[in-house]
Amino acid sequence: YIVNNYKKGGAVMSYYVGIDLHSDNNFIGIIDKKDCRILSKRLPNNLDMVLNTLKPFKRKIKGIVVESTYNWYWLVDGLMDKKYKVHLANPAGMEQYSGMKYTDDKWDSFWLAHMLRLGILPEGYIYPKDIRPTRDLLIKRMMLVQHRTAYILSLQSMVNRNTGRKLKGSETKKLGEGEIKRMFSDKHLVMSAQSNCNVMDFLDGQIDAIEKAVIKEVKLLYPFEKLLTVPGIGNILGMTIMLESGDMNRFQEVSNYSSYCRCVSSKKVSNGKKKGENNKKNGNKYLAWAYVEAANFMRRFCPQARSWHQRKVSKTNQIVATKALSNKIARACYFIIKDQTDFDPEMLFK
Repeated sequence: YIVNNYKKGGAVMSYYVGIDLHSDNNFIGIIDKKDCRILSKRLPNNLDMVLNTLKPFKRKIKGIVVESTYNWYWLVDGLMDKKYKVHLANPAGMEQYSGMKYTDDKWDSFWLAHMLRLGILPEGYIYPKDIRPTRDLLIKRMMLVQHRTAYILSLQSMVNRNTGRKLKGSETKKLGEGEIKRMFSDKHLVMSAQSNCNVMDFLDGQIDAIEKAVIKEVKLLYPFEKLLTVPGIGNILGMTIMLESGDMNRFQEVSNYSSYCRCVSSKKVSNGKKKGENNKKNGNKYLAWAYVEAANFMRRFCPQARSWHQRKVSKTNQIVATKALSNKIARACYFIIKDQTDFDPEMLFK
């Protein structure tokens, strides 16, 4: 009865599919346009089994919602290859009915399909399949940079704790075995410091290899080439912004883009008082990182940015000022990409 795509009142049924995805299994829920539940089934994460389950309903399926978990690539790509219309649900933007007392995978899958049917599904961006490996490689580079910074800070703390000497980051990176032995008399301290240096050297090699591979394989596309006119944005940050932003036409206004880059505050204010915070996880954390990095570089190389940042610091603090500068850079980059204009510091900091 269901498989034959029944009709009610002369109208052909339309189906909406929600897939609640987990690490080793998924739960499929199918509803019709009247919100009647047609099918619910748990399956292992096997693409052929998922496609075979959906095959009897394929002609009437209006859309499939897949929850944006860490492992969605295989399922979304497989469904799109079979010409299904796939939507990627943004978990950080979804709100469930607060009166619900109990939910499970079955309920979640039908809820995804229900929001798609109503047209209120908060969607995530499906990055093109061909750029995902490069994007993931740049994310790996960022992770390695963060690990290297952790080892640098650890070594700085160790030196300061045992000698009272405060090292700069550049000095810490240049420490050699001879200087470490002169700095510490205890052999265990020497071993600890040397292990930090060895790991830092290894991470440097991996980071350099990734940068060379990415620069060799990927070039900034035409709309994003103008990013290199921004002081503080080089090839790596430019490619990160390009790959993470995707199609800029999906942002209707500059405010949508700066919000996606997590450059705006999420706090709730009423009558001049903070009453809580909205969802801080909405947006792209990698773009947030890229624009903060660009802000730190810009205030070093752009006099106007340095002056603006110093005035902001005098009114707030270093962190807030840097975040505010990153917001200005993100907004400027939006127009640089859309309008294909060069960076103009006078226009940004007038």
